[in-house]
Amino acid sequence: MGPSPTFDQFGTSPTPDRGGKRSNPDFRLHITPLHFFFPLRFPIQRKLKLAQVHKQRKAKRKKLFISRVLAMATNTQDQQSQAGRHQEVGHKSLLQSDALYQYILETSVYPREPEPMKELRKLTAKHPWNLMTTSADEGQFLNMLLKLINAKNTMEIGVYTGYSLLATALAIPDDGKILAMDVNRENYELGLPVIQKAGVAHKIDFKEGPALPVLDQLVEDEKNHGSFDFIFVDADKDNYLNYHKRLIELVKVGGLIGYDNTLWNGSVVAPPDAPLRKYVRYYRDFVMELNKALAVDPRIEICMLPVGDGITLCRRVK
Repeated sequence: MGPSPTFDQFGTSPTPDRGGKRSNPDFRLHITPLHFFFPLRFPIQRKLKLAQVHKQRKAKRKKLFISRVLAMATNTQDQQSQAGRHQEVGHKSLLQSDALYQYILETSVYPREPEPMKELRKLTAKHPWNLMTTSADEGQFLNMLLKLINAKNTMEIGVYTGYSLLATALAIPDDGKILAMDVNRENYELGLPVIQKAGVAHKIDFKEGPALPVLDQLVEDEKNHGSFDFIFVDADKDNYLNYHKRLIELVKVGGLIGYDNTLWNGSVVAPPDAPLRKYVRYYRDFVMELNKALAVDPRIEICMLPVGDGITLCRRVK
């Protein structure tokens, strides 16, 4: 037998080659015993795994941060977009395209807008509550509608600075009358000089205060029943149904009642948990209740139009 093999510091025996000579010493690394390698391998795996988890968490945090930044940017853009939608006073249009609405205004409305109405619209634009005014396209619609039905004796509940009132006064004949009611005379007097300059102030009988007591007095006198050709309501939405109960007695058969804001910023189709401004949410239920009541009222024919913030025309048939 040959001499016994000697063991090196790695506990391995050199492997002879075919010539009986010792192989390359570097080969010893490839035959290192398992009891030497694994005690080092497991801590390395643990560190690698922890590093991978840390990397994944870091990537997740980065992704979350980016998504929040993008969301904030989108919200800012939306707010800016909403702030820039329909800069015209009383915009209220339900059209989703600014360009389309602007096209309607510049092509159809503004070129034909009477100078007094244009002056009052620009005057109202400076008022802090200018969103309350009737939009220019709706003013044009009311003006033509009144001419089509040859209205003479009319009523308006909710006046503000008088843009829709002026549209009515310009449409009815010189001996026509408008019973106008609003709780704020100061706003009405803001537009009164323009109305006077237009030469139609004599057609208007303005009454300051709540409309319901005035309507009750009118209803008590039977000679007022069926005496109005057209009635326009743009006031406190929580009283719309109360107004309707009285107005249906006062408008003539074949006459019209127009209720404004019956689509109420589009909130009538918003889900219950939709983020809405407080006043929009508060009045939405009243508007929806009115819409349901008008839909089943056998005394009228109705037509809901997406003009302005939505206007529902009610034609009394009996």
